[in-house]
Amino acid sequence: MGYHTYPVDRADALEDPGRYRYCSREELLAMLEPSVDGVVADLGSGTGFYADDVAPFVDTLYAVDVQSAMHDRYREKGVPEAVEFVTAGVSSLPFGDDHLDGAYSTMTYHEYAPTTVDGRDTEGDDRGSLEELARVIRPGGRLVTVDWSADGDPEIGPPLEQRFGLDEATTQLAAAGFDIELACDRPATIAIVATR
Repeated sequence: MGYHTYPVDRADALEDPGRYRYCSREELLAMLEPSVDGVVADLGSGTGFYADDVAPFVDTLYAVDVQSAMHDRYREKGVPEAVEFVTAGVSSLPFGDDHLDGAYSTMTYHEYAPTTVDGRDTEGDDRGSLEELARVIRPGGRLVTVDWSADGDPEIGPPLEQRFGLDEATTQLAAAGFDIELACDRPATIAIVATR
C-alpha cells in the first residue's frame, strides 16, 4: 500500500461521469465546506475531474499531482481560473505552515498514505504525507478523504492489497494530529472528514 500513481495512458477514464456514484460533487462539497476566499488543495488531482467541481467555490485551488503529465492532460481540456498547478508528492508540499484552509483526495489516499513497519515509513520520507498535511492545513481546516475500501468489491478500483480499511485510515489520520469528524464505510469506498 501507499505511493502508487495512476497510469497516464489511462487518464481518459478519470473523466468518466460514472465516478460520481462513488463520490458526488454535492457530497464532496458538503464534506469540504469550501468558502469563497478559501485556499484548498486537490491531492492527486489527475485530469481535474473533481477540481472543476470545487474551483468555483474557492479563491485558490491547488491541483496537486506528482505526475506533470496529468497536469498536461488537465490543461488540454481547459482549467478554471482559480486552479494553480503544483507538481509534488503529498509528503513534500511546497506550502508554508497553515497555508491551506482545506484539502481533499478522491480515490488517491491509497497512492500517498504511509505504509509503515514498526512506526517507520517504509518509503524513507523525512516527513510522512499525513504529517505534511497536518503542517500545511491551518488549525480548524478540513481534510476530506474518499477512497476505495479495503473491504470493497475487488473488481472495482485498485487491488485490495493497495487499499486501506476505515479503521486503519482513521487511525493514521488521528496519529498525524487530525480529529475525525465523520467516518463512513460504504459498499465500495470509505469517506472521512478530519479537522486539524
